[in-house]
Amino acid sequence: QVQLVESGGGFVQAGGSLRLSCAASGSIGSINTMGWYRQAPGKQRELVATIANFNSANYADSVKGRFSISRDNPKNTVYLQMSSLKPEDTAVYYCGLWIYGGSNYWGQGTRVTVSS
Repeated sequence: QVQLVESGGGFVQAGGSLRLSCAASGSIGSINTMGWYRQAPGKQRELVATIANFNSANYADSVKGRFSISRDNPKNTVYLQMSSLKPEDTAVYYCGLWIYGGSNYWGQGTRVTVSS
């Protein structure tokens, strides 16, 4: 059973920073990708950033230069450092895990609210 536990969401003013964390447990495979998607009210879930366990990162254009994804492989944890936050970054952020040759999983989501 795979479990993803997210933390770090909250309320911040525009221009501020937040750090999200997601810890994975269970049979997560030896080759996988972890990352973050987000869903704003009335919109579809969209990619934010992903990182493979050999540290190849991928970012949405809207967050390049402002967000940084990293992972701690021994801890099976992925982080999303978000800086220069904008009101349009307001969304529920979901942690995802994609196991090579296997299934994908989602966390329960953590809400990020950026005020103008």
